[in-house]
Amino acid sequence: MASSERIFVQAIRRYCARHGIAVDIRAGGWLIAMRRGEARHFAFGYDIGLNSAIAHRLANDKSATAEALSLEAVPCVPHHLFLNPSMGAHVAGPGWREAMLALLAQHPQGVVVKPNEGTSGRAVFKVTSAAELDRAVCEVFSSGLGLVIAPYVEIEEEVRVILLDRKPMIVYRKDRPSVVGDGEHTLRELAIAAGHDGQLRELEAREVNAVVPNGKRRILNWRHNLDAGARPVLMENGEVRAACVRLAVDAANAIGIAFASIDVVRVDGAWRVLEINSGVMMEALAKLHPELVQATYDAALDRVFGKTS
Repeated sequence: MASSERIFVQAIRRYCARHGIAVDIRAGGWLIAMRRGEARHFAFGYDIGLNSAIAHRLANDKSATAEALSLEAVPCVPHHLFLNPSMGAHVAGPGWREAMLALLAQHPQGVVVKPNEGTSGRAVFKVTSAAELDRAVCEVFSSGLGLVIAPYVEIEEEVRVILLDRKPMIVYRKDRPSVVGDGEHTLRELAIAAGHDGQLRELEAREVNAVVPNGKRRILNWRHNLDAGARPVLMENGEVRAACVRLAVDAANAIGIAFASIDVVRVDGAWRVLEINSGVMMEALAKLHPELVQATYDAALDRVFGKTS
């Protein structure tokens, strides 16, 4: 087993080895063919093959997810779709930039521009001005056919719920990198000492160079993505975990998805859905809880191969 293989691929290899299933890894691990007898199943990317085609497409489309959740009155962060003008005015519409500027004007605290499809927080921009908006839109449209604009909200907490057939398999919160002030050192100095200096790129110079008051906690990144430095922390049973699971189950029911990771966020004290991922990626979590990740993929693969236990 190559150490450079994704955890997802390794987990499937282990499962297939234990159950006498032939496995064929193609395209650098992005396509996996599994065969037992006459039955063949595929995994693609991080999609294990349990979800219907329409549920998969809805989950992978941020705008469609938000619309579907709204239809079922499931609280969510709105995502407004804009298509790439390179597709033609008859597709993108003639007033796309004016509509973007109108959204920005409605949200003086800023908006978030990101690809309509995709994960891991790549090409995600917080913008507060027309110039920043134009740069972000150009960047996203340079590599994709659609983007979404969401209002920027102060996320107090973000939790990921991994569901299999509406059952919570894993629930964890995403802890962003932070430092605690001592009243003597600047935010930059504290971040460097903690090994978080790479998190300072998007902060203003006056904030980075200011002394942090003693005992004050400063968050270093507005993103909660694990690829951006956030740390997964398993949640214990309690009211908060139960509330997050209930909301995630409502979201899964709204689009009819069987196996998914659902991100819920607390804004102004209330929980709402941020996004749904049909491909269940647990690479970062596996570094801390490998047995739990393997058990979750095992349970999903049991469903793929028709096992009820």
